[in-house]
Amino acid sequence: MKKDATVLEENGEEAKKQASKFSIAYLSERLDDFFGQVDTFTRFTLRFFKEAFMPPYEVNEFLKQCYLVGNKSLPLVGLTALIMGLVFTMQSRPTLTKFGAQSWLPAMVAIAMIREISPVITALICAGKVGSGIGAELASMRVTEQIDAMEVSGNRPFKYLVVTRVMAITLMVPLLAIFSDSISLLGSFIGVNLQGDTTAKLFLSHIFEKLDFIDVFPAIIKTFFFGFAIGIISCYKGYNSNSGTEGVGRAANTSVVQASLTIFIIDMLAVQVANFFT
Repeated sequence: MKKDATVLEENGEEAKKQASKFSIAYLSERLDDFFGQVDTFTRFTLRFFKEAFMPPYEVNEFLKQCYLVGNKSLPLVGLTALIMGLVFTMQSRPTLTKFGAQSWLPAMVAIAMIREISPVITALICAGKVGSGIGAELASMRVTEQIDAMEVSGNRPFKYLVVTRVMAITLMVPLLAIFSDSISLLGSFIGVNLQGDTTAKLFLSHIFEKLDFIDVFPAIIKTFFFGFAIGIISCYKGYNSNSGTEGVGRAANTSVVQASLTIFIIDMLAVQVANFFT
C-alpha cells in the first residue's frame, strides 16, 4: 500500500511538472506570436507613411474609395443618427421634466451627440460596414494571388490597394461624423416637437448658447484617428491574410473586432486629453 501511494505521489508530481512546462511553453508561444504581430503591424504602418507621400499618386483610385466609403455609407449613417437623436431626446425628456430643466433638453442632447455618441457610433458603423469589406476584399485578392501578380508586374499594389483605402477612410469618417451630427440634431428637433411646439430658431438658439468650441473641435479631431485605425487595421488583416479561403472570413471578422476595440481605446484617450484642456 505504501509503495502504491508513493508511486501515485510521484506520478502526481510528474504530471504537475509536465503541466507547468506546457503552460510556460504555451505562454511563451503566445507572447512570441503577439510581439511578432506587433512588429509586423508596425512595419506595415511605417510603410504606409513612407509610400503615402511618394509619387506617383493614385488619385483616381483614392476618389473611387472616397465614393465607396462615404456616399455608400450615407443612408445607414443618416438613418442611425436620426433614430439616435429622436430616441435620446424622448428618453431624456421625462427626467429633465422632473427637475424643471426641460429647456436644457436641446443643448444636452446636442452636446452629448456631438462630443461622444455620433463620432463613436459613426466610426463603429464604418468599422462594421467598410472595415469588414476591405478586410475580406484584400484577403480574397491575396488568396487568389492577385496581389502577388501585381507585385511581379511592378504595379505597386501596396500604394494602389492600401494607401488609397486608408487615406479615403481617414478623410471620410470625419465627414460622415459631421453629417451624423446634423441628422441627429434633426432627430432631436423632431423628438422635441412630438410633445411640444418649438421653432427651429428657438431650438438652435438653445443649442448654440451652450455649445462651445471645446465641444466640437476634439470630437472632429478624434474621428480622423478613428478613420485611420479602421483603415490601417482592415488593410493589414486583409493584405497579410493566409490559410486559404478560411482566412478571408477570419480577416473580415478580426478587422471589425480589432478596429472597434481600437476605437474605444482612442476615444478613452481623447476624452482624457480633452478634459486636460478644459
